[in-house]
Formats: sequence, C-alpha cells, structure tokens
Amino acid sequence: MVNSDKQIDCIGFFCPIPIVRTREAIRAMAVGQVLEVFSDDPAAEADMRRWAEQAGHDLLSLSQTGGVYRFLVRKRR
Repeated sequence: MVNSDKQIDCIGFFCPIPIVRTREAIRAMAVGQVLEVFSDDPAAEADMRRWAEQAGHDLLSLSQTGGVYRFLVRKRR
C-alpha cells in the first residue's frame, strides 16, 4: 500500500476545480511524492486519468466508495 505525502479534499466541487486543485498541490510537492485526492465529481475518473497522462504524472490508484473517488498521484517531474 502506498502512503500519501499530502491529501486534498475536492468533495462538493466539479470540473474543473478538482483538476485545478490537484495541479496546484502537485506543483508544491517534490518529485516522487504522492498526492491523495478525494472527489465526488462524476467526471473525476476520466478527468484525472487524462490530466495525469498529459501532465506526465503517475496515477497509482483509483478507487470509488459510494460516490467518492480516491486517487493517488505520484509526481514524476
């Protein structure tokens, strides 16, 4: 299991806010650190997959409990 270095809660926010907040949080982190993101945006799964690929970061895990998504993203650059 991967432990996160930082967590952000984007519950209650919809596109593009979860991605904007994820991008801001990742920028402030060191390469190799892991960000944990929580979101209840129905578009969050597709948005996060696309953003991580385009931004060059690793989407380590994606899970959903009820209507809440949990993402683990490792900063690669």
